[in-house]
Amino acid sequence: MNVERVDAVVEAPSVWVRLAASARVGPTFGAALLLAAVALIAITQGAADIPARTALGLLLDRLPFITIEQDVPATWDRIVFDVRLPRIVAAGLVGAALSYSGTSYQGVFRNPLADPFLLGVASGAGFGAAIAIVSPLPSSAYGFGWVPIFAFAGAIATVSLVYAAARSAPGSASGSGGATLILAGVALSAVLSAGISFMLLTGGELAQPILSFIFGGFNTASWERVAAALPYIVGGGIVVTLHSRVMNVLQLDREQAAQLGVNVTRSTLFILAGASLMAAAAVSVAGIIGFVGLIVPHSARMIVGWDHRRLLPVAALGGASFLIAADLVSRTLLAPQEIPVGVLTAMLGGPFFLYLLRTRRVDGGR
Repeated sequence: MNVERVDAVVEAPSVWVRLAASARVGPTFGAALLLAAVALIAITQGAADIPARTALGLLLDRLPFITIEQDVPATWDRIVFDVRLPRIVAAGLVGAALSYSGTSYQGVFRNPLADPFLLGVASGAGFGAAIAIVSPLPSSAYGFGWVPIFAFAGAIATVSLVYAAARSAPGSASGSGGATLILAGVALSAVLSAGISFMLLTGGELAQPILSFIFGGFNTASWERVAAALPYIVGGGIVVTLHSRVMNVLQLDREQAAQLGVNVTRSTLFILAGASLMAAAAVSVAGIIGFVGLIVPHSARMIVGWDHRRLLPVAALGGASFLIAADLVSRTLLAPQEIPVGVLTAMLGGPFFLYLLRTRRVDGGR
C-alpha cells in the first residue's frame, strides 16, 4: 500500500500538530485566492467589458458599512448583480458540488475513475429531473419544487444499481474498486440518456427545458435557482465532511477498516447519500456537466495528497474555479454565440480520462 495513503489514516503526533495545521491551511488559502481571482475576471469579461477596479468597487459597495462612490453607468450595476454574478455563483456552487461529490465517490469506492458522470449518477439525476419536468407536478422555473427531489431519487437509485452490479460481478470481493464499477456506470448512463431522449421527443413543449439538462450550462442561472439548490448542496457537503476522516480509513480494505472501529456499511451509505444529494442539486441547477468530478480531485490530490480532511476543501474550491473559468470561456469564445459548458468539460475530460486509463491501475486499486 502507498505510504502516503497509510499516513493519511494515522493521526500525527502532537509535536507536529502546528506543522500539520499549516500544511492544511496553506493549499486551501491558495485555492481560495485562485477562486477570488477567477471570479473577478469572470465579472469583468463579457459583451460589455467592465474594469476590474470598477467591478470590485461595485461589489464592495454592497457590503455593510462600506460606501464607495463611483461614477459608472447604471447598466453596469445591473450587469454585475443581475446577469454575471448569479451565473458566477451558480457555476462556482455547481463546480464545488461536483468536485466534492467526485472526491467522495473516489474515496468510498477506492477507484480513481469514479465520478458522478462516469458512474451514471449525473444521468440518473437528469433522468429524475426530466420526469419531474414532463409530469403535471407543480414546479417553479423548471428547476425546483419537485425537480431536486426527483433528481436525488434518480441519483440514489443509479449509484445503488451501479454498486450492486459491481459487488455481484465475478471475482469482485468488495465491489468497491474494479473496472466493473465504471463499466456498469457507463452502461446504465447510456440507458438513462436514452430515456431522457425519449421524453424529449415525446414530451412536446413541456420537454423543451430538458435540452438544458442534456448539454449543461448556466445561461438560465438566477438567484432563485442558487437559493433553492444551496440547502441541498450544503446539507450533502456537511454529511460528507463529517466522514472525511472515515474516508481516510476506508482507503484500507473493508476488513481492516472494520477492525479499526469503522462501521463500513453505514459510513458508505451516509457518504454516498451526501455525495449523491450534492450531484443531484448540481444537475438541477446546470444540467449534466461531465468530468468535473474526475479532473479536479486528481489535480487537488497531486497538491495535498490523500488526506480527505485537506483534499475535500481544496477540491471544492478548485472545482468552483474550474467551472467558473469554463463558463467564462463558453460565453466569450464565440460571442455572441454561447458554447454549452458540458461540451467544453467533455472536450477536456475525455482526453484526461484516457490518460488516467494509461497511467493508473483501475482494476483493484490506484
